[in-house]
Amino acid sequence: MTQTDMNVCSYRDFQSADRLMNEAWGKAVAKAKAADKQGPVGNFNRLLDAQRKWLAWRDAQCLSENGPREESGTIWPLQQNGCLKELTEARTKQLRAYGSPGN
Repeated sequence: MTQTDMNVCSYRDFQSADRLMNEAWGKAVAKAKAADKQGPVGNFNRLLDAQRKWLAWRDAQCLSENGPREESGTIWPLQQNGCLKELTEARTKQLRAYGSPGN
């Protein structure tokens, strides 16, 4: 397997993790909107704000760990995608816990 092949595979793995996070996001949003209908409004807006800030943090964190692409070699995409995937999977767990019934 070439470095390019590994980079492509790591990007696909990250895309898969991102799809799963978006599914969990949808359930969390539904729960936040339902809570807004039953009580004080603001759950959805707070969740949306947190998610936007989390996405910015994730991207900055991985860039901090791996440095800018132009300062690295051909392995950079593999490292960056791996970092993005790992943090995205962790966020998916958080969103699933938030969106699950009973929470």
